[in-house]
Amino acid sequence: MIPVSREGYKFRSDICLPCYLTDREGILRVSGFMDLAQEIAYWAAEELGFGYTSLHVHHTAWVLSRMHIHFENPAHWRDNVKLYTWHKGANGLFYLRDFDLQDENGYHLVRATSSWVVINEETRRLVRPEDLSAKLETMEKVDDSIEEPAPKLILPKDAEPVYAGDHTVAYSDIDIVGHTNNVRYIVWSMDCIPPEEAARPVKDVFINFNKETTLGEAVSLYRLQIGSTWFVEGRSGGKSCFVAQIDFC
Repeated sequence: MIPVSREGYKFRSDICLPCYLTDREGILRVSGFMDLAQEIAYWAAEELGFGYTSLHVHHTAWVLSRMHIHFENPAHWRDNVKLYTWHKGANGLFYLRDFDLQDENGYHLVRATSSWVVINEETRRLVRPEDLSAKLETMEKVDDSIEEPAPKLILPKDAEPVYAGDHTVAYSDIDIVGHTNNVRYIVWSMDCIPPEEAARPVKDVFINFNKETTLGEAVSLYRLQIGSTWFVEGRSGGKSCFVAQIDFC
């Protein structure tokens, strides 16, 4: 059974939030939301004819490049929620997809926007499949969950980040594309923030995925706090793998 239903240009998944996506207070984690968003994005793209199966036969795959997640209200374990997603066409090199998590009464819990690219699975280089732009043409004005696309992130230049340790990419980090799954980077980020800070409610998360990492690769993590905002960067081979900005309430 296809776990999504279609409402115009939007796709919806009805979910009873499981315990493994929540924190010690029973509140949906950032990584939990990203897990849900990733899954519905795959299904929605599949239903529109440009999903994993369609791209994989051409040795190409979707890769998440940037994301901005805004948390409006907490979602809790066993809450019945509705997660919506829809694509918004191309924007330069990126293809945009938005998300909206609502409770049973239609109140917004989490809003998000994401920017994706397509890579060749063998060369790992960006590609622009000729037939993809036509499939992604939006025939009508679509909503914005978040109007502005997720921004490019760099660490503030007026402060020095602190080394927070290394993470060696392990079996549990790897996804179906053969590299570290996007959600794992936010897990690493939250884990290298002091627990008393990480336990605070999150308002906004911005994350850029700059370079893929693979099994056995060592990623050095650096963190920086400015007020209620934490920055985390992962580096490998002298290059930035990802940068995350987490704004706490």
